[in-house]
Amino acid sequence: MFTKKVKSRIFFLFLSSILAAIIIFTILRSLEENVVYFFSPTEIYNKANISFNKKIRIGGLVKINSVSKNETSINFIITDFKKEIAVSYNGLVPNLFSEGKGVVAEGKLKDKKYFVADKILAKHDENYMPSEVSKALGKSNN
Repeated sequence: MFTKKVKSRIFFLFLSSILAAIIIFTILRSLEENVVYFFSPTEIYNKANISFNKKIRIGGLVKINSVSKNETSINFIITDFKKEIAVSYNGLVPNLFSEGKGVVAEGKLKDKKYFVADKILAKHDENYMPSEVSKALGKSNN
């Protein structure tokens, strides 16, 4: 039916496609584990099956008169003008971190009202707002 040369080519193509599928699966699996999802406070409140043990990012504005500092930590509230989430962070915040300005916090939720941040991302000038934050604020104002 098939010659020996054709059979070896079919076997090689079959083996190559299996190997390519395994490589693609491995790459996609590792990327999935490293993805950090972004949410606004309203999205967190509305999401029914949110995971409390996965790292996420929360963005919005730092609520005015909500920042309290002590020796090792800073507590503040992130708002999108509809919902709010209390954030606790141990460490130094960027120089541009202030009340009324946009901020993205990366960490884990303790519940839908309390977030423990590992990082505070506010490395931009005072006129810039991350696109995720501006989209989330635009959705909440409508």
